[in-house]
Amino acid sequence: MNTSINKLSVVIITKNEEKFISDAINSSLFADEVLILDSGSTDNTCKIASELGVKVYKEEWRGFGAQKNRAVELASNDWVFVLDSDERITEELKKEILETLENPTANGYFVARLNNFFGKDIKTCGLYPDYSIRLFNRKFGKFNEVAVHESVQLQTKAQNLKNHMIHLAYESIDEFIIKQNRYSTLNHKKKSLFKAIINPYWTFFKLYILKQGFKDGWHGFVISKLYAQYTFWKYIK
Repeated sequence: MNTSINKLSVVIITKNEEKFISDAINSSLFADEVLILDSGSTDNTCKIASELGVKVYKEEWRGFGAQKNRAVELASNDWVFVLDSDERITEELKKEILETLENPTANGYFVARLNNFFGKDIKTCGLYPDYSIRLFNRKFGKFNEVAVHESVQLQTKAQNLKNHMIHLAYESIDEFIIKQNRYSTLNHKKKSLFKAIINPYWTFFKLYILKQGFKDGWHGFVISKLYAQYTFWKYIK
């Protein structure tokens, strides 16, 4: 329970997330408000959220950055935590967030993610701590409205929280390929045959060798190989 004068809203954007949304919401119920902004779910996402007692708004899809900005606008409180439906706030992070809100020393905070790929938590391949600003005062920041890989742009310097959240990144290789294929289409990188040929090799070497993906065995090899493939797609499309 948040006893601070700085009330907190957790916001989540959704579309057909019935598989994940319940656990995401349950990890957020310590906040003063939880809301989802849905963009046309045809499954039980909104029903599940409503039954859990959170606010549900429905609006057309604007793009990742713009959609998250709209969700932040709909919140009742200036302090917001932006969570994805496949992410979970741990008990340790929850406690740290509440303690931070008692006496904030910054207007925004980077939060680490522990990414789970194919059933294994991965701390190699450059995938940990995977910091991004998630807890912030909306008076001082907003998401940049890019097509993919949106991030909070803060007017002042952000600080790091110590504890991480959980990200259920990909359950299977097929899911990874489908999502990264879509992201590479949205990325709008300038086509370059040279980079499409050379950069994937560098990506694999960096993740598997320099970022020590080999320490995660089969998982590290597959992740490095798939990100190399994603790099190829970015420059060839």
